[in-house]
Amino acid sequence: MAAPQAENAPGARKVTADEIARPFVQEIQEATAELPQDKRPKLVGLLANDDPAARKYAEWTGKTFRRDGMEFEVRQVQTDDLEQALEEANLDQSVSGIMIYYPVFGNRPSFHGGSYDDALRDSVSLAKDVEGLCHFYRRTLYRNQRYVDADQARKCVLPCTPLAVVKILEHLGAYDDQHPVGNRMTGKVVTIVNRSEIVGRPLAAMLANDGATVYSVDIDSTYIFSRGKVEPVPAGTTTEELVRKSEVVVLGVPSDSYKMDPAWVKEGAIVVNVASHKNIDEAALLSTRPGVRFVPQVGKVTIAMLERNLLRLHKNFDGCGRLVWDSALNCVAPAPASEKA
Repeated sequence: MAAPQAENAPGARKVTADEIARPFVQEIQEATAELPQDKRPKLVGLLANDDPAARKYAEWTGKTFRRDGMEFEVRQVQTDDLEQALEEANLDQSVSGIMIYYPVFGNRPSFHGGSYDDALRDSVSLAKDVEGLCHFYRRTLYRNQRYVDADQARKCVLPCTPLAVVKILEHLGAYDDQHPVGNRMTGKVVTIVNRSEIVGRPLAAMLANDGATVYSVDIDSTYIFSRGKVEPVPAGTTTEELVRKSEVVVLGVPSDSYKMDPAWVKEGAIVVNVASHKNIDEAALLSTRPGVRFVPQVGKVTIAMLERNLLRLHKNFDGCGRLVWDSALNCVAPAPASEKA
């Protein structure tokens, strides 16, 4: 006989990704429905690994895109043909966005420097980088530059999972809309247990750019991110100390063996689990920490942000032809008509 389920502490609750994604899905479906059938954006996913999780993610993405009225195509290629397939997709005018299912080459070094996977990220056209991971979008994110162009008519895209976490925090009231944009996390303390280049580091920068003090915890170091600055924490500082004073805790350790002690979590805090494994005991957290809101999965919100990014790229660049870089303004613009030929 199963043990009785523990009751939640007062005010504590589990928050589903469905609840948070719902208004975005409606917005996406309405925006797509306004477009002619032959003008709807198309996302191409390049799959060059044998990871069952990547294949499942591709299937889930395709199903969601079809539901919401957008096109999705998986192009399965051999690893040695991936660069060529990427260049073809970059030049394909029917393609609005591109994503690559990582890892492909892991830490294999690239002729261009860094890892091969890093070189692939930087080879995706900024007009089609739906994940916001190429050098241009990393640069604008870390410089807190929110527009692609000098006229501020085209917003930048942001990495999907970090953006999903921001939207979750907005939904749960962590962002104070009484403050101007860029200051709505002022006074908040956040601990992120993950500093990957895809999730943890960009998320730390995004929250710091919005005014938060962010503690970024990785396997061998902890840093403080504040607006435009990063520095190590004082010697001897423990993760427990940081979590105990945090209004927001984000868990992203890709291991089933990592479990944060729920007793560290401050009453009333928001805990967001972005890892594929639960990095904390859900029942223990909700039954012992009053007022805590726990988001155990973010996948559906991440997919909604992927769709949103695709619509933004389509709006920003559809029909633009060539883009030119303005080094004086640190931005791009469509080439003048005389240069497009």
